[in-house]
Amino acid sequence: MSIQHRQLERMVDNIDSKFKLSPKVKEAMLKVPREVFVPSAMHHNAYNLDALPIGLNQFISSPFTVAKMTEYLESNGCDSVLEIGCGSGYQAAILSKLFRRVFSIERIDKLRREAAERFRTLDIMNVSIRFDDGQNGWEMYAPFDRILFSAAASNISDKLASQLAEGGILVAPMIESNDKQVIKRFIKKNSKLQLLDIKGECSFVLIKNNVENY
Repeated sequence: MSIQHRQLERMVDNIDSKFKLSPKVKEAMLKVPREVFVPSAMHHNAYNLDALPIGLNQFISSPFTVAKMTEYLESNGCDSVLEIGCGSGYQAAILSKLFRRVFSIERIDKLRREAAERFRTLDIMNVSIRFDDGQNGWEMYAPFDRILFSAAASNISDKLASQLAEGGILVAPMIESNDKQVIKRFIKKNSKLQLLDIKGECSFVLIKNNVENY
């Protein structure tokens, strides 16, 4: 077993000791080497439970946060998921082990290209990435069983909400009036999003409604 794999196992066990992971999510996280998704200068910190900078004022989320967001999706029995904010691609890579089809939208084209290359390196074939404003969603492949925001939002567009399947779950870090962020889960019933529950405070990069073509 390589040093990196031992570090990965310790990281996942550390997360599991703080936040009980389901067997499927634990297995998914053990299949994705986090060092591939962080800058080479940060490889020595890849398996710490920290968010790390990836350039362009963006961050790869803490693996602890990724694990929680993944659990909140309740992926059992689901086929497709749409992620808003691909970033490094780490969250999408985890989702690729749980969903047959993963669609991810990234508003910074340089990050999209880098994430796509990482997926090729890891032979992840079931993730599709689009360069766009995430609030537009990806109508061609809708409806989605699940939608996950990997950046904090002040609102969820009607256009995006319309692309969630009836009975589907949407998980998003939402900005409150005092600038505090909390993770909210919504369920779609009778064609409308209804708040399911609030999972506590969080800290994410803010979502922006424009694209950046670097």
